[in-house]
Amino acid sequence: MHGIETIDHLLIDELAATETYSQVLNKLGENVALGDSEGLRAIFDDHRTAVSSLQTQIRDLGGTPAKNSGVWGAWAKLVQGGANAFGKLTALTVLQEGEKSGLEDYEKALLDQKLDPEARELIERTLVPAQRAHIQTLERMNGATVA
Repeated sequence: MHGIETIDHLLIDELAATETYSQVLNKLGENVALGDSEGLRAIFDDHRTAVSSLQTQIRDLGGTPAKNSGVWGAWAKLVQGGANAFGKLTALTVLQEGEKSGLEDYEKALLDQKLDPEARELIERTLVPAQRAHIQTLERMNGATVA
């Protein structure tokens, strides 16, 4: 099946990430410094691009991509809603943990022997490096918030 299930799982994660970043940008918009807002917007845009890329991979393999984040999205909204109530530092920490979880999911996906070679290349060359960059950006933002 070319690892369609694995790719679809990653797509669901990315859909949840876009929902979460959208919520954070809306809730914290007026309380986030311009540089932080731009950093969060760039990560949000990366996740939207990842959604599109993963959807294309699934379609190219003859599958039907997930349309929403399902339970993961509901959980992300619940957690992020609580984080928003506690402020920027908590929200950034939740986002950072989400990025780390996403990185683990990508690394786990690379162990799938049925994974399509094009999907593997997308994950290795684009999605994993983006996740690592997101984690670094959020670490920097978290450090600036604490200081």
